[in-house]
Amino acid sequence: MGIKTYNPRSHALRQVTGFDFKEITKARPEKSLTEPMKRSSARNNTGAITMRHFGGGHKRRYRLVDFKRTKIDVPAKVAAIEYDPNRTSRIALIVYADGTKAYIVAPIGLNVGDTVISSEKADIKPGNALPLYAIPVGTTIHNVEVRPGKGAQLARGAGVGAVLVSKEEKYCQVRLPSGEVKLVLSVCKASVGQVGNTDNENISLGKAGRSRWRGIRPGVRGMAMNPIDHPLGGGEGVGKGHHPVTPWGQPCKGYKTRHNKRTDSSIVKRRK
Repeated sequence: MGIKTYNPRSHALRQVTGFDFKEITKARPEKSLTEPMKRSSARNNTGAITMRHFGGGHKRRYRLVDFKRTKIDVPAKVAAIEYDPNRTSRIALIVYADGTKAYIVAPIGLNVGDTVISSEKADIKPGNALPLYAIPVGTTIHNVEVRPGKGAQLARGAGVGAVLVSKEEKYCQVRLPSGEVKLVLSVCKASVGQVGNTDNENISLGKAGRSRWRGIRPGVRGMAMNPIDHPLGGGEGVGKGHHPVTPWGQPCKGYKTRHNKRTDSSIVKRRK
């Protein structure tokens, strides 16, 4: 896995960097593990835009990744490492001993031919899934569940890894990639290791077109708009002294928007 650059045959290519995809071993996805993916372009049921800058993008099929790992005590062999257009990490195609196939998020150190298993007695090896109470303190983990049986929700992006900080009777403390320390039920599952494709953060898109391929439309600065369109718009020349706000006047840098008292007690340490 590495980053490649291009000869500057155009102005855009001078800045573009991309993956060399050397870790990919299978070009086409497993058809039985994909399904069509319809895009809403961030419109709701009445057709109104609910989030800006969404739309377009390349057509994709969704890969059915197994975030629950419910096949207990059945070993599986890694058949291939594949590209997934719907996430920043790579995915691994695994084949269970009974012939069932599934996709999992590929951690660092997981290669074709390796064996993974979901069991509370599993070895502490990349790709194995265990309940938190069965994982030693200090282990790097990913794909962490928040509710037992719901499936992994935390630490799933490329290059990230959470750390199991401590274990109590009913709860475990997990330090997330953001620095936040969170209480998670000890019966929740997590996978061992750090998510692969660590070079993802070093990729330079290089041109606006690559954002459009991903379904991201242009974002216009508020200062470039008219006063009727944005609180920061208008004025002779470049205006200074404004506090950054959204088009609807809400502060948008450093302003806390989290209001969920139900889960406040699960946060031991804030991320900031």
